[in-house]
Parts: sequence; C-alpha cells; structure tokens
Amino acid sequence: MGPEKAGKTSTGRRRTAVPWLLLGLWVAVLAAVGPFAAKLSDVQHDRAVDYLPSSADSTQVAKIEDRLPGGEATELVLVYHRDGGLRSADRDTAARQVAVITRANPLTAAPEAVPSPDGSTLMYAVASNAPGTDEKKRDAFVNDVRDVARGTDGMSVVVGGPGALATDAGEVYNSLGGPLLYTTVAVVAVLLILIYRSPLLWLVPLAVAGVADYLSMGVAYGLHQAFGTSVSGQSSGVMTILVFGAGTDYALLIISRYREELRRVERPYDAMKEALRGCGPAVLASSGTVAAGLLCLLAADLNSSRGMGPTGTVGVLCALLAMLTLLPAVLVLLGRRVFWPLVPAYGSEPKQRRSLFSAMGTSAGRRPLVVLASGAVLLGALALGALNLPGPLKQQDSFAHRPDSVAAMETLARAYPGRGTQPITVITPPGRAEATLASVRAHAGVASAERGRSGGGGWTEISVIARGAPQSAAETATIKALRADLGGSYVGGPSAQQIDLQDTDARDRLVVVPIVLVSVLLILVLLLRSLVAPLLLVTAVIAVWGAALGIGGLVFGPLLGFEGTDPGLGLLSFVFLVALGVDYGIFLMHRMREESRSGAEPAAAALTALRTTGGVIASAGLVLAATFAVLTNMGLLQLVELGFVISVGVLLDTFLVRTYLVTSASVALGRKVWWPGTLSREPDTEAAGKQEPVAVG
Repeated sequence: MGPEKAGKTSTGRRRTAVPWLLLGLWVAVLAAVGPFAAKLSDVQHDRAVDYLPSSADSTQVAKIEDRLPGGEATELVLVYHRDGGLRSADRDTAARQVAVITRANPLTAAPEAVPSPDGSTLMYAVASNAPGTDEKKRDAFVNDVRDVARGTDGMSVVVGGPGALATDAGEVYNSLGGPLLYTTVAVVAVLLILIYRSPLLWLVPLAVAGVADYLSMGVAYGLHQAFGTSVSGQSSGVMTILVFGAGTDYALLIISRYREELRRVERPYDAMKEALRGCGPAVLASSGTVAAGLLCLLAADLNSSRGMGPTGTVGVLCALLAMLTLLPAVLVLLGRRVFWPLVPAYGSEPKQRRSLFSAMGTSAGRRPLVVLASGAVLLGALALGALNLPGPLKQQDSFAHRPDSVAAMETLARAYPGRGTQPITVITPPGRAEATLASVRAHAGVASAERGRSGGGGWTEISVIARGAPQSAAETATIKALRADLGGSYVGGPSAQQIDLQDTDARDRLVVVPIVLVSVLLILVLLLRSLVAPLLLVTAVIAVWGAALGIGGLVFGPLLGFEGTDPGLGLLSFVFLVALGVDYGIFLMHRMREESRSGAEPAAAALTALRTTGGVIASAGLVLAATFAVLTNMGLLQLVELGFVISVGVLLDTFLVRTYLVTSASVALGRKVWWPGTLSREPDTEAAGKQEPVAVG
C-alpha cells in the first residue's frame, strides 16, 4: 500500500472513529450523572426565607426558631364562613373539627375561636412545631388539617395562613418540572419543523438539547452538594429554559454553517470541521458572554438571585458542550440525508432569493439617521410604560390561579377589616423577654402580643398581631417601627419577609447592574477589538430592557389585572436581556467584522452581515422568545412576568434593534464603529497608488 493510499485510509478511519468516540463519551457521561440528575428536585427549596440573604432580620428569626423547642412552627388559619351569618350548628361543626385536629396533631397551643364583628366568619389559629423545616412534613400537616376542615350545607371552610401559602406555592413549583419541560420541548419542536421543513433534522438538535438538560440537572445537583448553591423552583425552571433556548440557538448557527460547507466540501466530516472553524468562535464568545452575565448574579445578596447565577450558567455551558460535540457527531454519522428533502448536494449553489433581511438592510442603509432616530423615539416611548408597573407583589397575589390559602386571606380581609390576621414574630435575646414584650404591647400599631417559646441559647419568641391588615401600609409601618425600636431583637414572619425581599432586591440592583455592564463591555471589547461597537451593543440592549418593562407596565395591570410586580423582575430581566441580547449582537458584529477585514466598505459590510446572519438570528430569536414564553403559562406571577418581559425583549431585539437600529448605527458611523482598532482607519490607497513601478529585466 502506497503512502498516499495509507494516508487516505487513516483519514477515513478518523472520520468514522471520532464521531463514534464522542457518542460513546456522552453515553458514559450520562450514565455517570444519571443518579445525580434525579436528585435535583430533592434539594429544591421554595420557602420565602430560602430566598432571603442571611443578614435579613426575617432570616435570623427563622434560624433561631429552628433552635427553639419544637423548631420552626407551621402556622395555619382555619376560616369558617357563611354569607348572612354563621348558625349555631356551624359553630358546633367548627368546634368538633378543631377538636379532631387538636387530638391528631401536636399543636403549640389550644386554638381559640375568634368571631368576626358581623358574625359571618369564625377564625381559628392553628400552629404546630412538628414539621420543623421539613417541607414534606409541613405539606402533610397542612393536607391533614384540610382533610378534616370541610364545609357543610352552605358553610365554607378554607385553610390559610403562612403554612398553607407555603404549601400551595410548593405545589406550584413542584408541578413546574413536567409541564415546563413538555411544553418547552413541544414549542421548540414546532418551531424547528417550520424552520427546517424536514421530517428528521428537527429531531437532532431537540434530542441533543434534551441530553444537555439532563446533564445540567446532574451538574447543578453536584454544585449544590459541593458549594451549597441554593436551588429553587424558579432557578431550575429557568435553567431548563436556557438549555433549550440557548442550545437551540447554537444548533441553528452550527447547522446553518454546516449546510453551507456541505455544498463546498465533499465529506460531511470535513464539512463539519470547516463549519465549526467558521462559527465556533462566535458560539464560544456568545455563550461566554451569557455565562459571564449570569455569574454576575453571585454578587447579589438575595439567595434566589445568587443561586440562579450558577444554575443558569450550568445550563448555558452544558448546552454549549452538547452542541459543539454531540450535535456535530450525530450530524456527521447521519450524513447528508438528515437534511432530506432539501439535501445540500456537493458542488450545488443555493437558490438566490431576495430575503426579508436584505430588504430591511437596504431600507436601513438608505436613511440610517432617520431610522435610528425613529427607533430611539419608539423605544423611549415604550419605556415610559414602566412607570405604570403595579406596586410590589403581595404574597397572596402571586398565584395565577387562586388556591384555598389565598381565598382564606381574602375572606379574612373582608370579615375583619383593618385587623391583622397574620402573626409577626419577634425574637428577643436572653434576659430581655419581659421588657421587649411590654415595649411591643405599648406600640400603637400592635393589637396584641403574647410570649411564646424560650430556649435555643436563651432567645424568646413573641407572637404579635398588628392592627393593620397583612402587607398593608399600616402593618409595614408597624414592622419597620418595631425593628427601629427593639434594638438587639429580630422581627420576622411572612410580612417581614416580603419587606426584606423588596429591600434586598433594591440593594442588588445597585450592585449587580454595574457589574453586569462592565463585565459584558470588557468581553465585547476583547472580542471586537473596539470601544464604539461594544458601547453600541450594550446601549441597544439597555434600550430593549427598558422598552420590554414598559410594555409590561402597559399589559400587567390594565389588561391582565395583575395586582403587583415581583420585586426581582427588574434585576433578573436586565441580566437575561443584556446577556442574551449581546449574544445576538455578537453573531451580527462578528460577521460584520469579517466582511470589513475582507476589504468591504463599512456600509456594505453591515448590510452583508445582516443579509447573511439575519435569518439565523431571527430563527434563534423566535426559539428563545418562545421558550421563555412557556413561563407565562406557569402558576406563579413571578414566572409569568419574567417570561413575558424576556420574551418581548428578545423579539424587540431580534426584529427591531438588531436588524434596523444596530445596522443603521453601523452604517452611519462607518469605520468609526471599530474605533480605536485598525479597522477604524481608512486604507492608505493614495500611498499605494504612488508606489514606484518595479523594473522587470
């Protein structure tokens, strides 16, 4: 066998061996992470206190309660109600049911009936320390009470209170996994079928994304075990969205470039090598930018936001790894037939059609300043809608569908107007219990206060009922006043937790937003070797974020009837839209830079970049927006609002900002868009023309 033939044989074997080797490695990896992926839901916690920073008053209260005799209490309120007034038989039924609950459960105190002024409602406060911090035991206790407390003959009975709210919220979060995954897969599948118009090709990126999602669950569990990163229903749900959304985006870019190379290169293995060489740097840079933006959430003080940084990053990096290794291996093994019926034949030319993005680029390039000014005015006008966003979201208003715990709170608010029905917990240090109790009782905003348990290092628990309704301005003022007056004591409870959430979110915005902007700018400067282009991209995504929030303000309250806005919406939507928006900007500007380096004039480079990448960016934007839109069908308004704002922002970025405004700005700036890099300088054509002719012979 000659050396040339031997070389060809060796190359052929490598073409076959490498994809199979990658496939085998992935099988081994999945087998290794499988046991850990199944455990992720076991370490997921969704108590309000799990979202708070360790420095918050309400977090300290929860920690000290764990050390008190019996541990943390699960507090419930049984609400018996009949329109027109309760009858004596209703009261007897209520008393019998409460007696059954008391005998069956170790309660902290005997429940006492509290009738409403109008006689329509009877309220019993029920609390037990038996569940402690075990969420499964808490849910079992709540469900046992609900099984006993049942209405009869027109009398309604609902179980509310902090424990019931936590159980209802937990059920929603626990139910997210299956529906969220199935809906996301269905949405991505439909879009891929429409994009590829192939009965087989759409299955490949979808299956690879599923593998990446499974891997991310195992890695996220390992991260929790190794470093204690918090895992919540929100963060694990967003991780799945990112895997399918970002992963499919990378797949679209790789497959698009692979299809191009198959027309120029004979063998699929060699075509894939060229495709990865061409688009790999852009995919790596874009995923790196998203990961860096998400990791900036580690600077947040809020546990829920800080935990979302690592889990989101895990999702993006697992998607990247799968799309750069497993996807190419599968595509190469399947060969050209995977594209059937639109198979890219070797040596063929794609049909030349005037694309939508070619027309959009032409219109943007014709009058760039007019297009830029019009777009800026439109985005600015939309951003004003943010002033119409509802106030902070109350705990009972956070459900898309009203559970029993919320119905109980609404009934209590009507039957006991202006009266507190949710306890505020004060934890006072050793030796100060009596003085603190006297000070609390003397406070104008307090209706009643009772001494509770003692222990856990000498701490004493005091249960306080405010005169104001739960999470009203009056109750909020009472909590803040107690914190100011009771130095050395901690004030917690459900309403105090909501105050801490709002305060911590406000702090995190001031800290995290600048870090995200600086980090993304530095990455873009290094990638694009320019200052102007990165500033242009970052300014564009900030404008998109403001406009998306503004549209939310025009929709949430007036059209959807939402009673409040999640305090974390601004920060989380900012991080995601900046990271993901810049992601698409990298695809466009990277191609624009390639065209400029090839000698194209600035305007031509910008329009060529839009024409060649516009279709892929549009497809990717649609997929990403659709995956985040899945969150709008979930049962909690926090997720609905986050999914809506990010989806709208991605669509604005894809079809307005990226196509029209960034392109128009690039045309208007010309070579200055690459300042101070070498591409910003005019080529020295005059000097080249004055060169002396070279003598021959």
